[in-house]
Parts: sequence; structure tokens; C-alpha cells
Amino acid sequence: MEDKNRRGKGHNGRVIVYAIMAGFCILALIEIIYGHLQTQAQYDQKAMQKNNDLQKEGYLQSNNEEFGNTDIPDIPLQGMKEDINDDEHDSNGDTGEEENNTANDHDMQIVFLGDSILDHVREYDGVAYLISQACNADVYNMSIGGTTAALMAGEQFDYNNWTSCSLLGVVHAILGDIDGEIFNQYRAGDILKECDFSQTDYFFIEYGLNDFLARIPNTKYREEGEELDIDTMHTYVGALEAAIGSLHNAFPAAKIIVASPHYCQFFNGDTYIGDSYSLDYGYGPMIDYSKLCSYVYNNNKDKNVIFYDTIMDSGIDAYSADDYLEDGIHLTAAGRHAYADSAARLINADFRKNE
Repeated sequence: MEDKNRRGKGHNGRVIVYAIMAGFCILALIEIIYGHLQTQAQYDQKAMQKNNDLQKEGYLQSNNEEFGNTDIPDIPLQGMKEDINDDEHDSNGDTGEEENNTANDHDMQIVFLGDSILDHVREYDGVAYLISQACNADVYNMSIGGTTAALMAGEQFDYNNWTSCSLLGVVHAILGDIDGEIFNQYRAGDILKECDFSQTDYFFIEYGLNDFLARIPNTKYREEGEELDIDTMHTYVGALEAAIGSLHNAFPAAKIIVASPHYCQFFNGDTYIGDSYSLDYGYGPMIDYSKLCSYVYNNNKDKNVIFYDTIMDSGIDAYSADDYLEDGIHLTAAGRHAYADSAARLINADFRKNE
């Protein structure tokens, strides 16, 4: 009988121990679940706050989606004169916001000539728009995605039969040398009719990426005194210098900002094939095109030329590429802010140097 009582007490003790252990397990599980829910709530709160902050800074749209599309190729894109919405257009092509900030309220006028780096995004946090805000400027963005500075192979320097939408084409349309109808499918065609170019304080020229990708020679003069059998208008440097000369002759009071092509990374599908320093299509890597912008600047200082060295000053490089480049080439929202901030500092330092 005594042995049975001992066994009964031992059994009851084990039951109590198991019950206590089960209770601790349940309490621990409840604590884990509660802690997870609390952590998730804190994370969601921080994420919401971050999105709100980014919206205020112009990085995100109201639906928290970033501007731009990584699938968009370097092709001409339609756009407004830094418009917010097509429906806000008035008869002069201005937005409602610009109606409240007329040209008379702005300190300067900037005309942008470039490719998709400036044309890729035009609204809110596009480069030209951001510069307009930082400089209190009236801006006219005549950039056309997919275009080069130089004439492409087969395009002729013939005012009567002009077909090129390159930098040279845009400049000669501004000067009235060629028929501007070839730009009617782009926003540049409207701006040709809207803008009084004689009021321009700064022409901002940004080209080079497509010249490099299209295998356009950066200059006709090669190493060891060799010279290519092509017209200078079919080279990157030749086109830049011709455009600068034409703009300066027509608008001698205007400053001309030459922006070098910024740092890029290049891919074949998902395979990395090189960057601005390593990929070479026969006329040197793209860094050579960037360096030659410095040569153009030094060669044309007497024509009110300013150099924007994006390689050194924009903050876009191999270390920041993941944050600033959405496809290795086009700029993310953060990249556009970095690019525009440094450009705006350059412009404001020049424009307000006597203040």
C-alpha cells in the first residue's frame, strides 16, 4: 500500500511539473507572438514615416511608388515644360503651379538641351525641375531621349534638308536655321514656339552617353597624329564646339554650361560588361568623352562656357551606383537629386557671385 502511495505521489508530482512547464511554454509563446506583433507595428510605423518623408522630399509619388521605369529604354519620351499634369496645362503650355510663379517671379531662365538623362523624368523630381526649384529659375527642357550631340552616320549638315534631332539640330532650330517641324512629335517642338531664347541666362548642354553607345568618335584626331576621314560635325567634340559657337554668336550674354556624361555601368541583359572606365567600343571608354568635355570648356572659355564635371562633382560613381542608377544608366530619384543639387550649386555660385 505504501509503495502504491509513493507511486501515486510521484505520478502526481510529474503531472504538476509538466503542467508548470506547459504553462511556461504557453507564456513564452504568447510573449514571442506579442513581441513580433509589436516589432512589426514599429517597423510599419517607421516605414510609413519614411514614405511620408520621401514624399515631402519629392522622392515618391503620392502612391509611394518611385518615379521612372527601369524598363524604359533610352528613346525619346514625351513631356511638358516641367509639367505636373497634362490636365493642368493652360493655353500657354504652363501648369497651374507655374501660373503662380510666372517668369517675372524667377531670377533666371535656363534652357536644357540633352538626352534621356534630362528627358527621362520631367515631373516633380526630374533634374530640370529640381534645378528650377533650387535656382528659382524659369526652365525650358528641350531634351530628347535617345539623341546624340553629333550627327549620326548618313545625316548631312544641310539646312535645306535637315533630318537630325541631335544637339546640332536643336541648336539650329532655336536659331531658325532649319525647319522646326522635325521636332513636332516631341515637347521640344512646342518649346520652340513658346520660349523667348533671347532671355536665356544659361544653356545647359548634357550629351555624350548616346554618342558613346552609337560608336560616334569622340574626336576626329587620333593618336600619333592620325586623323579620321569624317567631318567634325560627326564627332562628339566637333558637335559640342559647333553648338557652343553658334549659341554664343546668337546669345553672347548667355552662359553655356557643358555637362560631361556621368558615371555609368553597362549590362548585356543581366550580365555586367563594363563601366565608364572599362567598356570601349573603339574610340575609348566613356570616361574619355567626359574628359573631352573639359577640353571643350578650356578651348571655349572666352564664349562664357562653364564646365559641370559630373564625374568629380555629382557624387555618382561605382560606390553610389546601386543607389543613384536604376539600370546602370538612368538616374533614380536619389540620383536625380544628387545630380541636380550639384548642378544648382554651380549655377547659383555663378549667378549670385556678387551677392
